Amino acid sequence: MSVAKATREQLGAAVHQNKALSRTGMLERMFSSLFQGLVYAQIWEDPDCDMEALEITPEKNLVSISSGGCNMMSYLSRSPASILVVDLSPAHVALARLKLKAAEVLTQEQFYDLFGHADRASNPALFDSHLAPELDETTRNYWQGRRVLARRINMFARGFYRYGVLGRFLTSAHWLAWLGGVKFDKLLAARTLEEQQAFYDSEIAPQFKRPLVKFLARRRAALFGLGIPPAQYDKLAADGEGDVLPVLQHRIRKLICDFPVSENYFAWAAFNRGYRSDGTGPLPPYLQARHFDAVKAAAANVEVHNISLTEALAACPVASKHGYVLLDAQDWMTDTQLNALWAEITRTAADGARVVFRTGGVPDILPGRVRQDILDRWEYQPDLSTKLSAEDRSAIYGATHVYVFRG
Repeated sequence: MSVAKATREQLGAAVHQNKALSRTGMLERMFSSLFQGLVYAQIWEDPDCDMEALEITPEKNLVSISSGGCNMMSYLSRSPASILVVDLSPAHVALARLKLKAAEVLTQEQFYDLFGHADRASNPALFDSHLAPELDETTRNYWQGRRVLARRINMFARGFYRYGVLGRFLTSAHWLAWLGGVKFDKLLAARTLEEQQAFYDSEIAPQFKRPLVKFLARRRAALFGLGIPPAQYDKLAADGEGDVLPVLQHRIRKLICDFPVSENYFAWAAFNRGYRSDGTGPLPPYLQARHFDAVKAAAANVEVHNISLTEALAACPVASKHGYVLLDAQDWMTDTQLNALWAEITRTAADGARVVFRTGGVPDILPGRVRQDILDRWEYQPDLSTKLSAEDRSAIYGATHVYVFRG
């Protein structure tokens, strides 16, 4: 079976819940087709929340879904014993492997040029001279392969964070904001939360009254660019009593108003489509110079695979893992898929193991769906979950949930 066909089948199993010729089924297949390429150039879950939830120490063995790879790289700042990383997107796997090898072989300055600035004309040559000879054949071929007229690695000379499905979505959102007269420079220069609130009230809140914004927000396909499949869109809308518009408005307000923009790199990702150009702005942990030595030292302890999380765990020994990062993947799953995943999580969990995940809606999605005999072995952490939900600076999810294994 070809890699492309295997990828299509894996993504279909994860996303397709309805018949192909139904309206929702066609949307699901449109969505899964996007995941065959690069979706997230950077991840949209706050790694500081993950690390607090997981209580990472040097003896811990972790499991994580990759997405853009930023968070698993940030976990390395805590020097875990190992991380098993998986993703169904070959592009995400290639990106994760590129980041790991770059941490191993580059200097901190070179590493930051590639993933911090991500727009240096010298980056493709840096790849050719330092990284290409060190990468596995599949990853090397991916980055040397072509998209349109240029090699994929050339994205790092042109502003990598503007690429991928999310990057194109943010570009479209900027264009829509421009049509509405919004300029984000004022927000990014704000010095206080009061100035950020004033910007939201005067510039952003009125946009939600525009007919075009209302029309687009209420189309399920319009949010594919945020990585939101039809099943997750419905969970978002449920929080707004069937209307996704007030939910989106609330979460954008949280992103703009609840955290100082000088400390929130997710705000820069959304409103600047990249980190601050002079390198002085907020950054994810793995790009902070003070963590580089720890990230470099631990990078060899990571394995990255292009398979499902359930399949990866099935090959792991009993009681061998201490932390699991599921992102929002469970929002996509059927009850059968959820139970298969949690059976493997429970089998491989060591005493005190922790699971952290996000949901598009606010409620925890496991009760009533995962078998009770499995859930009885886990203890939900309501206080910590509420705390981390409030502190997640990405602001895109309804909630963060944490479970601890009771044995």
